[in-house]
Amino acid sequence: MKVFPYPRLRGGVSLRVDAARVKAPEQPREQLDSRARSVVERVVALGMAETEDWETATLVVSATVPSKATEPGGPWSEVVVVAVLTDRTTNTRVTSRLAPEAEGGREWRGELRMLRSDIYDRAVLTVQVIATVEGVPGRIIGEVAEDWIVDVRSDTPTREQSFDIREVGFAKGPRWLQNFTDAPWIVNASGSLPTVHINTDFEGMTEVLGAGGRGPEGLVNDMLVSQMAADVWIAVFHSAIGDLEIEDDGTPLFPYGWQGEVLREMLPDVVPDRTLEDALREVHRRRVGATGWTELQPRIQYAAMRRAEVPRALSETVRGLDKLNREDAA
Repeated sequence: MKVFPYPRLRGGVSLRVDAARVKAPEQPREQLDSRARSVVERVVALGMAETEDWETATLVVSATVPSKATEPGGPWSEVVVVAVLTDRTTNTRVTSRLAPEAEGGREWRGELRMLRSDIYDRAVLTVQVIATVEGVPGRIIGEVAEDWIVDVRSDTPTREQSFDIREVGFAKGPRWLQNFTDAPWIVNASGSLPTVHINTDFEGMTEVLGAGGRGPEGLVNDMLVSQMAADVWIAVFHSAIGDLEIEDDGTPLFPYGWQGEVLREMLPDVVPDRTLEDALREVHRRRVGATGWTELQPRIQYAAMRRAEVPRALSETVRGLDKLNREDAA
């Protein structure tokens, strides 16, 4: 545990990468889709870009800081929030100041521009809150507990896996899984990482999930994995909303870790046209209130399907199967 000889912020600082785009000389910018980012793993995979010879990348970065950072009368002044990208292999450090989205608000946002040549493989992205404390400028009064990784080579945004997958026969597996013997999979979001339990007793499941390529089995594999991811998003959303920390005045707080990042990612689709804090309060109010929670379920499902790319996977599966049928008929 670090000890600092000056006051620091209490409460967590969170970081999100909301978008990424790359640019090659004399070519238009390429905006990467949501598959290039994993809020669970906190990774951006720039290797997914179709522009193979891109030279610069721009990350849209958001941060949430405790409200006390900008409250009058605090022990600090001249507060700035800075995104910092570092690569120890190349000894690179890139910084960019974020701007508050509202006067005195907790949400800060900005862009960080990086050169492809400055990053060897993976760089670490963090956010620091810097201020003048007791007359000394440049003191760090807060920083994120969980950094992001920016991967310039990989086309998969993962540290290890975006969720844990375990194959087990439900009929003779753990007692709690024996209640779901007719289910192809079950999601458990109560651990440190969401876990998908695959039922190997379900006929054909193991073969389909092990398939690849553009044949029928491979197409179905893509669709099933996408649906599993959607189930993970839904399970994590409900788990996080059901276990919020509540302040004395009744204000719900975003949880730390991937649970909080999942909420921040999904809330704009669940409660549109609201700030993240207002959206969280609205969802919490509906969940604990007498009405309104049921009406939110379609929007939660919609948000999860979007993040898991279910529409894309289903469309590609339908087109792929149609192509195979036409080839067989020819």
